[in-house]
Amino acid sequence: MRSNAIFARLALFISTLLIPALTFAYEPEEKEHKANADTAVHRGEMGNGGEESAKFNPGEMIMDHIADEHGWHLWGHTTVPLPVILKTDKGFEFFSSGNLVDEHHNPQVYQGTHYAYALEHGHIKIVTDLGGGQFEVNEEASKHVLDFSITKNVVTLFVVVLILCLVMFSVAKAYKRNPGQAPRGLQSFIEPLVIFVRDDVARPSIGHKYEKFMPYLLTVFFFILIANLLGLVPIMPGGANFTGNIAVPLVLATITFVITLINSNGHYWRHIFAMPGVPVGVLVILTPIEILGVFLRPFVLMIRLFANISAGHIIALAFYSLIFTFAKGGESPVAGYGVSIVTVLFTVFMMFMELLVAFLQAYVFTLLSAIYFGSAVEEHHGDHDHAEDFDGKPNQHGPATINA
Repeated sequence: MRSNAIFARLALFISTLLIPALTFAYEPEEKEHKANADTAVHRGEMGNGGEESAKFNPGEMIMDHIADEHGWHLWGHTTVPLPVILKTDKGFEFFSSGNLVDEHHNPQVYQGTHYAYALEHGHIKIVTDLGGGQFEVNEEASKHVLDFSITKNVVTLFVVVLILCLVMFSVAKAYKRNPGQAPRGLQSFIEPLVIFVRDDVARPSIGHKYEKFMPYLLTVFFFILIANLLGLVPIMPGGANFTGNIAVPLVLATITFVITLINSNGHYWRHIFAMPGVPVGVLVILTPIEILGVFLRPFVLMIRLFANISAGHIIALAFYSLIFTFAKGGESPVAGYGVSIVTVLFTVFMMFMELLVAFLQAYVFTLLSAIYFGSAVEEHHGDHDHAEDFDGKPNQHGPATINA
């Protein structure tokens, strides 16, 4: 009951933050100016595109919002600059991302130690000075630039890891300080989640070897959960589409894949290459499918997390874009004010849905990882057919059914 109350308060807090934050967190006109200025940089016409008025483009605004950035946009023309670290063929370059934009948040050229640089569609490119205030992107030289910058998603990664460490160390210290006592405060919220991962995810999916994988399963569960919840807070340090960036699910899925391969036994590989009891003719078709499935599993993990988190942000922003679309199309703010009532209600509803998805995707990723681990360490059923106890504990051969 107490955890349900905490969950309800968290949902109310996030949804309440959304409404006032929408007035300054999303700057569609400014994003449009930024896109126009990016195109101007590519043409070598610096300072022209960003000041021209243009029709509101929802697609440009949405894709710009969910993409990674070299600065952390707060409101209006206020942006927190982040460090830029570039590796070129002439050496490293270190400077602030604030040098790449002017006071109106439009891209501008910065003369570094080795080259001149400018932002084009969120990427730092080497530009050539054509004289007369005109510049051109040097595509050939830009191909050799390696970007190690501290971007918005990198900062989010540090924040998520910091929160995760603070929460877990705090809970661990509380258990040491009050051994054998009922959990209180943060413990009462974390303990049910830990027990849930242990009893409802790890044990049924892996079997008696579940303890070996618990550190990773708990880490990935709380890491994804904290990252998803932080992405719903529309003010710094939240609001980044962190788990919706394909690189993050890719790394997590790769770790799961590596752990599965390292812990796989001979029984697992016999089922992959030559499933027992299957005719040889069928194995010609089945074995390639099973081998392909080994690599499809981490791919499914990656796409599921990436697509669900990105889709939630896109849908919420699409609803919010209707306000500006109706207002511009009718050449009157009345239409925008009229549709804003329904739009904000739908956006708040989507935020509640994203809150559910934040927990659900952390659970699904952890569950699928545990299932993959269970299949890798599963022993031959004939080895421990009578090892099942009648107290409901899983038997010795992993995630098998309870013997009556």
